[in-house]
Amino acid sequence: MIDILNLSIGEALVLTSVLLVAIGLFAVVTRRNLLRIVIGIEIIATGVNLNFIAMSIFKHGPYIDPTAHALTIISIVLDGALVGVALALTLVVYRKFRTLDTDEIRRLRW
Repeated sequence: MIDILNLSIGEALVLTSVLLVAIGLFAVVTRRNLLRIVIGIEIIATGVNLNFIAMSIFKHGPYIDPTAHALTIISIVLDGALVGVALALTLVVYRKFRTLDTDEIRRLRW
């Protein structure tokens, strides 16, 4: 069993990132609302960004790795663009079908 109180900072970050990815996957797989699916995708992206930083801590120890931080900043910017496009598409779908339920939208044909 994992002793949570005695984890190093890198292990705690990896555990947190795994939990975030699992929560995001759960939200994407089980939800039928488009907005909740977008939120789940963003939670997954946050877990991946946190994992970049955690792996740089494992690789370089107490030193700061600028490559992992640069990748994380680029990923955050791209995630912001992804959210903008996803919310715009969600708004278009809602205006056309008057619902955000994926099962209902799937039954309707374009």
